[in-house]
Amino acid sequence: MLLQDIRYALRGLWHAKGFATVAILCLGLGIGLNTTIFSIVDGVLLAPYPYADPDRLIVLGERQVKNDNESGLSWLDMRDWNEATTSFTSIAAVQNRSLTISDGSGEPERYSGAGVSWDLFPLLGIAPIQGHGFTAADDRPGAAGVVILGYDLWTHRYQANPSIVGRTILVNAVPSVVAGVMPQGFEFPETQQLWIPLGPLDANDARDVRGLFAFGRLKPRVTTEQATQDLAGIASRLAATYPSTNKDWTVRVRTLREAFLPPDVPLVISLMMAGVTLVLFIACSNVANLQLSRASARRREIAVRTALGAGRGRIIRQLLTESVALSFVSVPLGILIAVAGTRMIASAIPTDQVPAYIQWHIDWRSLSYTLVIAAATALLFGLFPALQVSRGNLHENLKEGTRGNSASKSLLRSSLVVAQVALALVALVGALLFVRTFLNLDSYNFGFDTRPLMTMRFFLPGAPYEPADAKTHRVEDVVRRVEALPGVVSAFGSNLVPLSGGGGGGAVEIEGRPAPDGQQRFISFIGVTPHVLRTMGVPLIAGRDFSDTEAYARNPVAIINRAMAKTFWPDGQAVGSRFRMAGLGEWYTVIGLTPDLKLFGVNPGNDSPRSTAFVPYPYQEALNNGLTIKIEGDPASITAAVREQIRAADPNLPIFAINSMENVRRLVFWQYGLYGWIFATIGVIGLLLAAVGVYGVLSYSVSQRTQEIGVRVALGAGHNQVLRLVIGYGFWLTGIGVVLGLMLAPAATYAAQSLLFHVSPFDPLSFSAIAALLLVVAVLASYVPARRATRVDPVTALRGE
Repeated sequence: MLLQDIRYALRGLWHAKGFATVAILCLGLGIGLNTTIFSIVDGVLLAPYPYADPDRLIVLGERQVKNDNESGLSWLDMRDWNEATTSFTSIAAVQNRSLTISDGSGEPERYSGAGVSWDLFPLLGIAPIQGHGFTAADDRPGAAGVVILGYDLWTHRYQANPSIVGRTILVNAVPSVVAGVMPQGFEFPETQQLWIPLGPLDANDARDVRGLFAFGRLKPRVTTEQATQDLAGIASRLAATYPSTNKDWTVRVRTLREAFLPPDVPLVISLMMAGVTLVLFIACSNVANLQLSRASARRREIAVRTALGAGRGRIIRQLLTESVALSFVSVPLGILIAVAGTRMIASAIPTDQVPAYIQWHIDWRSLSYTLVIAAATALLFGLFPALQVSRGNLHENLKEGTRGNSASKSLLRSSLVVAQVALALVALVGALLFVRTFLNLDSYNFGFDTRPLMTMRFFLPGAPYEPADAKTHRVEDVVRRVEALPGVVSAFGSNLVPLSGGGGGGAVEIEGRPAPDGQQRFISFIGVTPHVLRTMGVPLIAGRDFSDTEAYARNPVAIINRAMAKTFWPDGQAVGSRFRMAGLGEWYTVIGLTPDLKLFGVNPGNDSPRSTAFVPYPYQEALNNGLTIKIEGDPASITAAVREQIRAADPNLPIFAINSMENVRRLVFWQYGLYGWIFATIGVIGLLLAAVGVYGVLSYSVSQRTQEIGVRVALGAGHNQVLRLVIGYGFWLTGIGVVLGLMLAPAATYAAQSLLFHVSPFDPLSFSAIAALLLVVAVLASYVPARRATRVDPVTALRGE
């Protein structure tokens, strides 16, 4: 009997091609959008991480009890935790590092790499596919160099040649034997491409050098709470034994997902899922209205079937079978939309911005979700029409024929349209707020002109650059060479690339202005070569700039920004005053004051400028150096010449992260551009579906009210009166939906307020603009049915009556 119902349902859809086409398009859009976003939800929030028994892996760090500052773990503390713990099988660590390969097979290349303790890969349950992993002997101070390559590095640089295992290459100018190659897709902890042992790098660090990202695997039947108590006890004993470094420090324990995901990502994805769910409800409302319209025309058919002995349950089952068939026929279209959607989203994300452990695509989990959604939507849009049409008086239905009840009096149809408009308004207001956030970020003034600037980084590898003065001399040499190039206005080197990361910072002491008891005050601390202000095109507010020789030597002078001056010298006496980094002996004299520059990007939650000090480069000398160049003309035109000059300075220096400052600026908020167009797509589709809903209900209403309209025309109603009658009905329904949506939307936008930038979650302009848009769309959607109503021939209509 079920097969008979399915065959009958498919025949019915084939004969009602117009109805089926519109319904399939609506449902396909709703199902496709939901599957697209679910694939992201699954990849980011639900799918287990690709490690052995990932739920037993815990991320460990330390936390300062007084001010709740969080940090990594020191090598010595990790060693003591490993020896004393009773809750973990082992504790291992990783530390991100820039690593350069030079081996004669190509230019030196800098990679995102990491130092790891020898037992980290076994702890994760991941083994090399070529060669072997590290041993305990590799992870000791003074051990010979050894390296493990990532799969992509192996295939691109060495053409997947297995003979690379056992060969010696230079890693940061250190001869290192290639021990193995990791599996494809393994880039732990995020996008790393090669790994070296951590012990030779960090084992001699002091106990208060807390820079390790540590992982522990829980023993069987040990809970996270038990492990936390165990480590807290160990931390307490270490604090008593080493009070100068460990006093007031305790343990910090997190799951992998808590540690790996930025806090705003779950919120954004949840809002996306809520948005596409609204669109699905709108689509279901459309199809439910279509079903009601079609079912009203089938009352006589259903009455005849009832008269022949079909019970109400049998009728409802047949109608629900038709709904299920319609929903599942929409699935292929939904899958095509989902595949295209996931590819578009993936292509909009910079390649190095998503860690390897986060992946989304249409797989069996997504397809299973699609089928569940299809079944749920069938019940959602099919149940009410089935219940509506299956009840009623048999005799009246047989007399009524195919005319049915007037759509203008159908509370259910009107309610569905009102709900569609309300949900569309919620989706559109949220979309507009995100679009405005992106536009505000895109036009944001960072305090300097990004257009004439070119940026890149170069890395100083190996023993030749271990002495601090060697770094300074090489950076000075590179900057002088670059500044001598035709078309270069000026350039500066730094441990920072504006808007792209770097710099230092810490607690600060102000001479003669002690901090209140128990408080620490922090600043950003940036080492620069001369001409930083000239290159950035920033004038001095007061004081003077660094001299050409001053910024290449350890001269204790500093240029600070206005935010730092206002914070620590509100009386305006910053220039000539002194400060130092807490715990360090050298006092810096403030020689200049600059406007506030947003060198570290922008945080939508807080775009207040950081207190920042520029100091001579030797105070913040680095291996990973940024080069910022001001160009006359196209910034990209200088790239090849700059490369040549860096190669002339030292052919072993890898050059990377080459980008115009304009592109760097866009990368600062790329995710908000992505959020903007995703939410805009959701909103626009919701708007179109709502417009289809209004159009469909009014078209059906006109067809059902033909006699009434004919009578009105016969009694003297003019063209404009008929137009107002139909358009007014659509406007009235939309107006109720708009009011309801305006009541619901603030709750949704309030949830997103931490993601918005320079726009209120209750922004009256956004709310009123979307309300007006929906009313205009309703008028446009009502116009075609209204025009059709004006063409009703009263003679024909009265004859039909």
